[in-house]
Amino acid sequence: MAEIRVGISGWNYPPWRGNFYPQTLTQQLELAYASRRFNAIEINGTFYSLQRPSSFQAWYAATPPGFVFALKGGRFLTHMLKLKNPRQALANYFASGLLGLREKLGPILWQFPAAMPFHEDRFQQFFELLPRDTLELARLAREHAPSRKGRVFFEPDARRTVRHAVEFRHETFLCERFVALLRKHNIALVVADVAGKYPTAEDVTADWIYVRLHGSRQLYTSGYSPREIEAWAAKIRAWHEGGEPTAARRIAGPAKPATQGQDVYVFFDNTDVKLRAPVDARRMAKVLDIGPSENASRVLAELGIKRSVQNRKRAARKPGR
Repeated sequence: MAEIRVGISGWNYPPWRGNFYPQTLTQQLELAYASRRFNAIEINGTFYSLQRPSSFQAWYAATPPGFVFALKGGRFLTHMLKLKNPRQALANYFASGLLGLREKLGPILWQFPAAMPFHEDRFQQFFELLPRDTLELARLAREHAPSRKGRVFFEPDARRTVRHAVEFRHETFLCERFVALLRKHNIALVVADVAGKYPTAEDVTADWIYVRLHGSRQLYTSGYSPREIEAWAAKIRAWHEGGEPTAARRIAGPAKPATQGQDVYVFFDNTDVKLRAPVDARRMAKVLDIGPSENASRVLAELGIKRSVQNRKRAARKPGR
């Protein structure tokens, strides 16, 4: 059945400590805690540098069954090479340990810089290289650079689908050729809320949907009002049911309805202020009536963490004392 996943982009933010993360929670348990409050999280670290296989394996072990990670593709490919001769860089990325996430490996997000225009031939070549399942991923990963030896892992535990999504920020992508190319390769066009700073679109180009909410009024910082959450929830329901929102902002024509519904991934990336992303993501999950439903106290109990000193003192205060 089609599912909806709502989460946050990253989880390691010092301002969240003592707020979203209870005071008694150690940094080592932050992922374990966050993955029990949301059913998906984007990994940002894979964008900035190649990770080690041990990191992916640790992330897998820290998270509960049924949880899914989305990964940001490496900026070396998207921002530095700008997709020029991408094969070995892709092999290095896929060899870094993604397969250690096993069944928790979700979609891979390829975000391109605002200064990069649409180069049709370059994107065609890139899309043809992208693996569509874990066996293809492993085959490409074996082409990694010799210098990566000893820091690679590319042994799939099963054959699973690998999904890809593209987030653009240059106006030249607002063309039907780009939409057609995405649909040809079943790659999702990221529906992004960017506070009006970059061009965006809501075309359905794959059999699933990827949404990134960066802030409604100010990029990465502003939160979402209850009315804005409801508006986005209505769009998410329409996509989930296999259709499209009313008055969708499309580049090209509508996609064919999906009679079995569509998976929808939604991530809040308004992480530059103290609590916007986790608060907004929890509110969205509640509006959409999806799990996980565990509150903070239950998660702490599951992780074997006692309540904070402040909470214990607050509970101990009684009239007359």
